[in-house]
Amino acid sequence: MNGFFEHQYLSYKKNHLKNLLALANADGNMHPDEEKLLFKIGKRVGLKDRQIKNLLESEEKYIVAIPDNHNDKMNLLHDLLLMIYADGKVVKTELEFFEDTVIKFGLKKEMVAWLLQVFEENGIPPSSEDWAEIKKEAGLKFSLQ
Repeated sequence: MNGFFEHQYLSYKKNHLKNLLALANADGNMHPDEEKLLFKIGKRVGLKDRQIKNLLESEEKYIVAIPDNHNDKMNLLHDLLLMIYADGKVVKTELEFFEDTVIKFGLKKEMVAWLLQVFEENGIPPSSEDWAEIKKEAGLKFSLQ
């Protein structure tokens, strides 16, 4: 039984990175700073370098995998925002991807502008204490359920 849950957790970690890859490729190219960030986040979630490299080299077209709960959704949105800012340029295709993701997550579209403002005001990225508060506030303000 342990193997099943280990496989599920590995899939969860890979899906997190695949979501970031989908955003990184939204503008048609992967900036070296975006690739560095993917490795950093991949390691943070517990993937090995070879697993991250395999995902980067894959020809698979990634689509957004929707996390099961608010906390995981917000953590993914956090990392997507880091990816948006990684190369120092916020481009329209990345913002459109982010907006589509917010909507797919069952959150109000207005959350996009709010999160961009929060990131810019609190620093990129916000501290973990600030992010915990941001997640709570986002759930109250922008949830459609």
